[in-house]
Amino acid sequence: MLFALLRVQDMDEDLPTFINHGLRVQSSDLPKVSVDDWELTLINRSHLQEESHPRLTQIDDIQVDNRIAENTRQFLAAARAIAPEETFISGYRSRAEQTELYEEALALAEEEGLSRQEAEQEVQKRIQLPGASEHQTGLAIDMSEPEGQNDEVANKIAEIAPKYGFILRYPEGKSDITGVDFENWHYRYVGVESAQYMQKHHLVLEEYLTLLKESAR
Repeated sequence: MLFALLRVQDMDEDLPTFINHGLRVQSSDLPKVSVDDWELTLINRSHLQEESHPRLTQIDDIQVDNRIAENTRQFLAAARAIAPEETFISGYRSRAEQTELYEEALALAEEEGLSRQEAEQEVQKRIQLPGASEHQTGLAIDMSEPEGQNDEVANKIAEIAPKYGFILRYPEGKSDITGVDFENWHYRYVGVESAQYMQKHHLVLEEYLTLLKESAR
């Protein structure tokens, strides 16, 4: 049964409110987690985060929050069983690094003749604002093959991700909610139970947090 969500008038100033149709979600069905749990931290353009300093663990060429290190290793191994060339492209990135990346992209766009406003609009299609990137939490990873991720491989990896606590953070058809276009390489750790629930009900993090909040979690 499909799980469709319609946006209605916001009842909370921080999170959008939705009404579900086609599937009744009882509070008892939700994982026993809280919106305040560290792995469910929401970061987007409406929820900017100041510089954070998570304890990090090195895995291949990236760093991640040490609390998700083992899950990340296992996820990579499982992904490589599907596509041996699969590798990490990005992990933890400080807000300062994100600012540098963003400003460099703006400068290049302006050099090509765009106004500042036009440059910002163009750059924000592919690079998050400083403070809006999940990479600064250490809970997000970008994973792909060196030459780019083909759809078949991407779909297979997205399917197994929840087993290790990860979700495809910006799936197709959800950009009106996430504010980010489809990215088949960006994964976010939310915990195994939450990831499996979100996959089952086709939820993105914003929708999931709304359900938790409405259930007084």
